[in-house]
Amino acid sequence: MNFNKLLNINFLFLFIIFILAIIGTAALYSAGDGNFNPWAKKHFIRFFVSFLILLIVVLIDIKIIYKHTYIIFFLSLILLLSVEIVGTFGKGAERWISIFGVSIQPSELIKVTLIMALAKYYNELRFDRIRKISNVFFPLIFISLPTALIILQPDLGTSVTILLLGLSLMFIAGVRLWKFILSFIILMISFPFLWNNLKPYQQKRILSFFNPESDPMGQGYQLIQSKIALGSGGLTGKGFLGGTQSYLKYLPEKQTDFIFTLIGEEFGFLGVIFIIILFFMLILIAIYISIKSVHIFGRILSMGIAINLFLYVVLNTSMVSGLMPVVGIPLPLISYGGTAMLSIMLSFGLLLNMELNFNSKKLNVRN
Repeated sequence: MNFNKLLNINFLFLFIIFILAIIGTAALYSAGDGNFNPWAKKHFIRFFVSFLILLIVVLIDIKIIYKHTYIIFFLSLILLLSVEIVGTFGKGAERWISIFGVSIQPSELIKVTLIMALAKYYNELRFDRIRKISNVFFPLIFISLPTALIILQPDLGTSVTILLLGLSLMFIAGVRLWKFILSFIILMISFPFLWNNLKPYQQKRILSFFNPESDPMGQGYQLIQSKIALGSGGLTGKGFLGGTQSYLKYLPEKQTDFIFTLIGEEFGFLGVIFIIILFFMLILIAIYISIKSVHIFGRILSMGIAINLFLYVVLNTSMVSGLMPVVGIPLPLISYGGTAMLSIMLSFGLLLNMELNFNSKKLNVRN
């Protein structure tokens, strides 16, 4: 490993990551009623460990990562499949497996390995062959396998995220638009079948999105309380540790999916806009790295990481503000959750590794 590479790392990107992690720790401190336990302390420790892993990923030769990309993707699929066999049950779904006493959610890790697999596939495919319908088969297999396995858990939110992520990368790689339109038409035709195969609680979540007041003490409760908390924050919020919805226990899952709501109540519109700007800066840096990459692998990998982060942020903030159904999407670096933290930091390590490699002017990852 060449440790001198760290001298050229994007320190602005790292600085923004640290700011978001500190905000997350402070928010979880507030969620714990002004106590570092049970969430804030663990969150900061997980961030520190994940940050060390990020640096290790940055130091690995990108050619080694490229060479073993399909193996990494296959191993992540095995982890995802093992959830059906030895998975642990929680919050209405089997999403976790235990490895040496540590709980891991493979559906979060598969997002990163899917980006890697699609980036390698299109890097090895001649551009003039991308538009052939026969070359759509393998990318769809890459996308549909994890999507189907995650639906079985069941985890509708993550499965939709992976589907959107994969199709977005196919579009960026050059797959023609009419194929997506045709797929959308097929999806609409098959909607009644898909609806009937959703779990009853998933159907209720979607119905409560359109009319949360129809079940204010059931499926609509989270969304109603979230909107109350966000609205009560006003322009500048009620102040740190001053969120009444949180302290009076009206806001469920305030440490995970609804942490954005807690921040909105305590720091108001200005506070949440500041967080969104920080995420937007990370996404812009990722897009910049994608544009500057001299090979297709780097371009698609970097753009995939940007899209993945974009989906995390947009889906979470839309969910808690009532713009979409409650589907259980965490807010990166801020929500409590170890695997989500590890997944996003692994992707950031790959991104920064890619930036250091495009600075070397030429990189032939096929060798």
